[in-house]
Amino acid sequence: MGDGALAEFASVVDAVSCAVAFQRRMADRNSTLGGAQDNDGPAPMEFRVGVNLGDIWIEDGDIFGDGVNIAARLEGLAPAGGVLISDSVHGQVVGKVDVEFSDRGERRLKNIDRPVHCWQWDGKVDRAANPEKTIADASLEQKIHFCTSSDGAEIAYATSGTGPPLVRAPHWMSHLEFDWQSPIWRHVLASLSQENTLVRFDQRANGLSDWDVEEVSFEAFVSDLEAVVDAANLERFPLFGISQGCAISIAYAVRHPHRVSRLVLYGGFARGNEQRGSAAADQAVAMRTLIKTGWGRDNPAFRQMFTSSFLPGGTTEQWDWFNELQRVSVSPENAVRLRTANDNVDITDLLQQVTVPTLVMHCKGDGIVPFSEGRRMAAMIPGARFVPLEGENHLILEDEPAWPIFLAELRSFLAAPD
Repeated sequence: MGDGALAEFASVVDAVSCAVAFQRRMADRNSTLGGAQDNDGPAPMEFRVGVNLGDIWIEDGDIFGDGVNIAARLEGLAPAGGVLISDSVHGQVVGKVDVEFSDRGERRLKNIDRPVHCWQWDGKVDRAANPEKTIADASLEQKIHFCTSSDGAEIAYATSGTGPPLVRAPHWMSHLEFDWQSPIWRHVLASLSQENTLVRFDQRANGLSDWDVEEVSFEAFVSDLEAVVDAANLERFPLFGISQGCAISIAYAVRHPHRVSRLVLYGGFARGNEQRGSAAADQAVAMRTLIKTGWGRDNPAFRQMFTSSFLPGGTTEQWDWFNELQRVSVSPENAVRLRTANDNVDITDLLQQVTVPTLVMHCKGDGIVPFSEGRRMAAMIPGARFVPLEGENHLILEDEPAWPIFLAELRSFLAAPD
């Protein structure tokens, strides 16, 4: 189990009571540490707990069966410091434990062939005592819509949270539903939905958007963003780009400066691999060849190599999710098409035409997009603020020191007066 534990209970009420008591004790312990520690002192720790009621069997000291498989998946979706239970558990414990669980609805769990209805206690404040919505509650209210881009491609977009709009530009390997449960994305989506109405969408040939499209190009990506913004009836909004979404955001902001109030760019580039010199171009061609031949195979060895580049500091759970994201979000053929379009992007000539306030952030050890590309982009955008972050993951994970810094910088920038 690594840093986890698996426990079997004869009583489901005992199981949930134990989980709640454990999380409360951990919260009490962490509060005494004040969120900090000395070099030789204890560190705060948070656990996720999943509880399921189901059949199991024991063999050679190991526990098997859907009963434990579902519990393990619930643990992965549970909030840090909280408890997530299946509907079969909730029916047995409601009114018998001193916490109230909020309804998370049905969820698709990895390697489980049927949806599982889930209930959540966030470990912080009981809903009965505080009827206001928690971050996790707000993040669950995702609504998926479809719109049509200029060439007829169907684009899937989603809205979540409340407050002023925040639009996230597209990037490849996204899936509106799969990302919603992901230990890689859930903290980002929940946090961005806390104070804003987050609007995000799956790029064409990717996720829930149309895979069967004739054109996969940078111009098409910008057109898709235009279509989503119009469909969501947004007049003026901040625009947030991640990775390749940065170039798309810049192009949109230059074309529609009256609609973009602020520009946030993280982990991005103005020029793709094939525009950065022969070494990067050779690497790009080699990577596309590997994607074409290895992406769709049942053996995930190639996908794991790709995952390790994106998330060198990830956990096994996070790697498994990212491996699966590659499989469900895009076909090998479309992955090559999207990668080719991204590798050939060069919007360098647009950088000095950006007129909206801009914040650029980039991790120093990013192995997918070099730190120098983010710095170059910031240097060429008039008045842009650049924030270097510690870390080597392309996507900032929830437990990284860079995450609270990233979030604080983003929120402070969005809250600044125009």
